[in-house]
Formats: sequence, C-alpha cells, structure tokens
Amino acid sequence: MFAAIPFPDISPEIFSFTLFGATIALRWYAMAYIVGIALGWQLIKLALKRPALWRNGAPMQVSQLEDLLTYIVVGVIGGGRLGYVLFYKPADFLSAPLDIIKIWEGGLSFHGGFLGVVVAVYLFSRRHNVPLPDLADIIAVAATPAILLVRIANFINAELWGRQTDLPWGVIFPGQAAQACATALEPCVRHPSQLYEAGLEGLLLGTILILLAFRFGGLMKPWLLSGVFFTGYGIARFLVEFVRQPDAQFVTVGNELGLAFHIGGYGLTMGQTLTLPMILVGLAVVIRAARK
Repeated sequence: MFAAIPFPDISPEIFSFTLFGATIALRWYAMAYIVGIALGWQLIKLALKRPALWRNGAPMQVSQLEDLLTYIVVGVIGGGRLGYVLFYKPADFLSAPLDIIKIWEGGLSFHGGFLGVVVAVYLFSRRHNVPLPDLADIIAVAATPAILLVRIANFINAELWGRQTDLPWGVIFPGQAAQACATALEPCVRHPSQLYEAGLEGLLLGTILILLAFRFGGLMKPWLLSGVFFTGYGIARFLVEFVRQPDAQFVTVGNELGLAFHIGGYGLTMGQTLTLPMILVGLAVVIRAARK
C-alpha cells in the first residue's frame, strides 16, 4: 500500500441557515479573509502606536484605519475579479459579460487583487496625505496573515491542489477532477500545494516581515518591507508553481504541464509569468532601499 494522507472531512461551510427561502452560509474562505484582515488591522494599529519604529513618527492616525480598510477591501475584490477575467478566462467573460460580477461563484486572481490594492493604497495616500512608502511598507506586513489563512481555506475547499506525487505527505483530494489520474488499484495522490503556499507566502514571509518591522528597524528604511514582500512572495509562488496543478485552459495535447508560454516543452506557467515582474521589481526596490 502506498503512503498517502486521506483528505480530512471538513465542510467548506462553517454554518448555514435558511432565511425567507434563501440559504445563507458562512464559508471558511470568507472567514479567512475576515480574520486575515482583522489581524492585519491589529498589526497596523500596533505599529502606529509605536512611533519610534518609524523614521518620522507614525505616518497616520489610528482613526484613519477604517477608511484605509474600505479602500483595501474594494481593491482586493475589484482587482482580484478583473485580474481573473483578464488573465485566465477573457474569452468566456467576453461571451457573457454579466458573469464578471458573479464573484460569489468564485474566481479571484491574487495578482489582480494585488494590483487592486496597489491602486487603492495610492489613492488613499494621495487623499489623506499619508507618505506612500510608509503606508506600503506596513500594508506589506499586514497582508501576510490573510494570505496564510486564505491558502488554508483553499485546502479546506479542496481547490488549487497540486500535481500528482508519490511523496508520503501527498493528499488524496476528493472530486472527479482531482481523481482524474486515479487507477483501478490506486487513488490519485497530489501535492498539497495550498499548504506549501500557506507556509511560504504566509507564515515564513510574514514572520520575516514582522521581525524586520518590529525588531530590526525595517520601517526606518522607506520601501524596504515592500521590496521584501514582492521578492519573497514572488519567489515562493514561482517555486510552488512547479508542483501546482496547471490551469485547465492552458493544458493541451503536447503541453500537459499547462505552460502559458513555452518553446520545445520548456517555459512558464501563467502564475510564473505574472510573478517574474514582482521578483525583479522587488529585488530592485530592496537594493535601493538598503542603500539609503
């Protein structure tokens, strides 16, 4: 018998109830965003209450956090949805444009959400006269709890699983798509790539950023933490893409790896392609910030 871990029987819904004929449910995925944003809120508040962490004192008042949260939520949802539409399924949504607003059916892109947050943070900075480097740095720290929890929620939802593996920590994910590689004798065992991402993008990167911010004077160097976030997230995502199941729309005969751009069987997935600019920009930002 091969070594593998059965998928834990965890419902995607924390609870549900019926009201006026409609079923209302709270899902782990939504809870991950809620708790992640709340933890990020507390990290920002903690930093703002310690002016000695900053080069010129706290860049904004704690009372402004509520407005900042509104900007970020709109940026995450709007940017994430538009990114998913443009990067992954443009043809499908062009044929049915009204489906773009159906975010309750799933489909958010991290890279699109990230760009949405960038725009939101810039607009908030301009409107409230908050130094953009300081704001970007502390948001980079605050984003990691949500990333950690959302990736765990992806695992609970049995989505975004990895490629087939024979490693002992491989997981037998449920569902016809996940079990497409099963045989009559053995189920399909896959990398729990969601947990790899939770550990690298959330836990490890978050620990590094929190230590830099609160113990090693990272907030004293404008853009340093933002650069570390870009670089760290980009490298983590690039590496995990090697074991992550490719997007179905890119898998064709002769391109079983689902490479978005390739020559002779060698190339990059869409996730890796979108991540390369983050790594390059992040490294450039870190180098420039460290020299100041």
